[in-house]
Amino acid sequence: MRIFDAHCDILWRLWEDRYISFHDGPGVQVTYKNLMKYPGSIQCMAIYVPEEVPASRKYEVALEMVDIFYEKIVKPYENVKVILAKGDVQALKDNEIGVMLTLEGCDAIGNDLTRLRTLYRLGVRSVGLTWNYANTVADGVLEERGAGLTNFGRNFIKELNHLRVWTDVSHLSLNGFWEVMDRASYPIASHSNSYHLCPHPRNLTDEQIQALIQKNGLIGINFYPLFLTGGEATIADILMHIERMCALGGEFHIGFGSDFDGIDNTPIGLESYQKYEDLVNELMKHYSAEQVENFRFNNFVKKII
Repeated sequence: MRIFDAHCDILWRLWEDRYISFHDGPGVQVTYKNLMKYPGSIQCMAIYVPEEVPASRKYEVALEMVDIFYEKIVKPYENVKVILAKGDVQALKDNEIGVMLTLEGCDAIGNDLTRLRTLYRLGVRSVGLTWNYANTVADGVLEERGAGLTNFGRNFIKELNHLRVWTDVSHLSLNGFWEVMDRASYPIASHSNSYHLCPHPRNLTDEQIQALIQKNGLIGINFYPLFLTGGEATIADILMHIERMCALGGEFHIGFGSDFDGIDNTPIGLESYQKYEDLVNELMKHYSAEQVENFRFNNFVKKII
């Protein structure tokens, strides 16, 4: 049973506490042992530089997380493979796990496209423009002024299109979102849910969901209860968000973006990556085997460039 998960924060966890074991660390939601329960799967791993890191250190910290990715996640395991392009997915063997580097927020970029190109050469294949607040590219969803892209941000999108990298709108302001829809060739929302079901500013309105679908984009359902119900949540609540997006035409545009290791609580019954099987079993009660395979793997994989 293969899984494509478009977002987790294991790199941040390993950077924050260098003594945590990626292999089987207690309290870690995405570990090597958990991933190997579903061989053939692909896990996106975000470079998230915390807000409290001084601006002068942000790019350096991003590079430290890249180093963690290669030294603690890829290098120790012969069956962990870096995903850079569609061919790497096709070459992935049944006993291997694919891992993909992503960037969550462009604070580390500053106003220097050379840093973006460097991170691309190091393996980054999806870029979230903001975390929750403003940077040199755009305003985040919690920035009160709610502005869109900056002039630098518009050039930044051109570069992402040129590199054929996913432009991730999760965490982006509403105005920024609509500018991205006009400008980005490969838009996704790696870890966002339905605002209609849970009116949190991190979620997507029906109009935003439909815009992503019309742009042939992707949406990864986030497992954070705050974005599912606003309080406690269960696996059934994840299915509600899936059904809402399918009703809007998203059957071939949705997948999972768990946010594991970046969330302080999870839906009951989905406490870590190893519990994905329980989510899939519940999906099988309501959708065909082909639909479930699309949700859990194929939809995202088909759009890897």
